[in-house]
Amino acid sequence: MDFLEFARDRYSVRKFESRHLEKEIIDKILECGHIAPTGCNYQPQRILVLNNDEAIEKLKKCTKCHFDAPTAMLICYNKDESWVRKYDGALSAPVDASIVTTHLMLMAHSLGVGSCWVMHFDPFAVRLEFNIPENIEPLALLVMGYPHKESRPLELHSKVRPIDEVVFYDTF
Repeated sequence: MDFLEFARDRYSVRKFESRHLEKEIIDKILECGHIAPTGCNYQPQRILVLNNDEAIEKLKKCTKCHFDAPTAMLICYNKDESWVRKYDGALSAPVDASIVTTHLMLMAHSLGVGSCWVMHFDPFAVRLEFNIPENIEPLALLVMGYPHKESRPLELHSKVRPIDEVVFYDTF
């Protein structure tokens, strides 16, 4: 499968089998996130792996968008370890953590693991439930597991705006 076909095939899974992911699978997914590019290679990402019933129950207190996934990864970044753009003080760390999340999501798909990138979570509850220090900023939640046999992409999955509405050359 070429990459474009692979990318089209991936979808946000919202119905999972109940079994947790094996450590070997998690390790492969994490390895792919670990090699993701980051600004000046500062690697500000911090990933919290939730792969047991107790951790998932805590997660359910923080979001309604857990989709009963048996495994999740909370992708955060260290605010103190970010490249800073000198012109306006913008941090690269949120972008870096997003790139890492994309790598994790695509690697999971390549291993037959479904995922859904969730931003709808209470960062204050996450911070409290998982004892996250103030300098670590929760950015994305990647719920994951083996797709249930009835799992299907939402109807909107394959609907995209015309490319000329989102891509411009030389000027807007």
